[in-house]
Amino acid sequence: MSLGQRVSSDHQLARLLQIGVVLEEVVESRAAHHLESLPEDERDAIDDEVYALLAEAAEESADHRERLEALVDELDAETVPYEEINQLVSARYGPPEDTDGVLYDQLANEETAYKFYDDLIDAVETSDAEFAIDRNRLLETLYDIREEEKEGVEDVTDIMERRA
Repeated sequence: MSLGQRVSSDHQLARLLQIGVVLEEVVESRAAHHLESLPEDERDAIDDEVYALLAEAAEESADHRERLEALVDELDAETVPYEEINQLVSARYGPPEDTDGVLYDQLANEETAYKFYDDLIDAVETSDAEFAIDRNRLLETLYDIREEEKEGVEDVTDIMERRA
C-alpha cells in the first residue's frame, strides 16, 4: 500500500490512522482464529513455536490497535469496533489448509502492516501540516509499531526457514 502523498490535515491523518486500526483488527482476528479454524489433525501438528507466534501476534496487534485508537480519539474521530471486524474476518476468510498456510498468512499480514506504517511515516514526515496531536509523539508511536511489525516479519521468516 503506497500512500503516495503528504498528510495534509487532521481529517486525512485520522482516516489513515483508522485504516491502521482496521489493519490491526484484521491481523489480531486472523491470528486468534488460525488455531481454532485449522482441521483437527493439523491443529495437533501445530508446535509450541507457531502457537506462541500466533498468540504474540494477536496480543501485539491488540496493543497496536489500542495505541492507534488513542491517537484517533485525540483527533476527535471514531474507529470501527473490533467485534465488527472480527465478525467480517470470520465470514470472509476460510480456515487455512495447514500449518504452512498459517505461516504464509501471518507473514503476509506482518509485511502488509510493516509497509503501511513505513508509508504512513513517510507521508507524515514529508508533510508540513500542523496536527491537533503532537507530531513527535505521533511519529514515535508509528516508529515503534513499524519496528514491532518488522520484528514480526523476521520471526515468521525465521520459523519458515527452519522448517524448509
